[in-house]
Amino acid sequence: MVVTSPEELSVALESVGYLPDAGIATAAFLAHRLGRPLFCEGEPGTGKTSLAVALAAALRVPLIKLQCHEGIDFTQALYDWDFPRQLLHLRALEAASDGSLDSDMAEKSLYSRRFLLARPLLRALEESPCVLLVDEVDRADDEFEAFLLEILGENAVTVPELGEVRAAEPPLVVLTSNRTREVHDALKRRCLYHWLEHPTLTREVAILRSRLPDLSERLATQVATAVRRLRALELLKPPGVAESLDWAQALTALGRTELDATAAAATLGAVLKYREDTQRVVTAGLDKLLA
Repeated sequence: MVVTSPEELSVALESVGYLPDAGIATAAFLAHRLGRPLFCEGEPGTGKTSLAVALAAALRVPLIKLQCHEGIDFTQALYDWDFPRQLLHLRALEAASDGSLDSDMAEKSLYSRRFLLARPLLRALEESPCVLLVDEVDRADDEFEAFLLEILGENAVTVPELGEVRAAEPPLVVLTSNRTREVHDALKRRCLYHWLEHPTLTREVAILRSRLPDLSERLATQVATAVRRLRALELLKPPGVAESLDWAQALTALGRTELDATAAAATLGAVLKYREDTQRVVTAGLDKLLA
């Protein structure tokens, strides 16, 4: 799918259940049009990962996800060789050769495309057009950042045994960060940047009613208002949109039509995920939270 304006992309995202504000739609459109990676930073639960998922659905292209973590390395991100299959292949060659196995030919056959395990980065280069989600890049180390910067700059990689793999069309790359550490400026300079805030009250109500069509506007507004007040407290993990949806679903499953202190006490586990946060909210008073 080809989009020609941020407004058109916004409509396409809304059609797949993601309600962007003007800033998100513009940043995503420019990344798509200019062929630049989009670096999304913000608090957990602000919709960074969901944006990449929605872009793939809206543009009707595959989504390929690389989940970053501490210690992630080249073989987990780009490619590796299927050693067990190579070993079986070598044994089959030895059994069929009657002792006259050509070692050079055997080695060459071991490093063919059939034994290559394509990881997310290589798959994105081969399968583009696609959306490549590099999730939580702030969890990776400096060395991996440098490696990622090189791949994003060239949109190509060389596999020594097979040669160069170059994307026919650059993938739309979305990198996300929860800012657990600062990502290097060199990587940020390569990208367009957008900071995602928690949605406004009106937009969060719209998101809740879009995802949960049977949810009344009154209950959606009560949930969104209470969640906004929770975010203003000093919690270990302030709730995101996903927790708002969980809370609204829990209330609906219990047949509640209104969020009162009794209903909130029974369902706090859907929106708060730490015992200390629950105690802090209960101590502060659920009536005050819902006033």
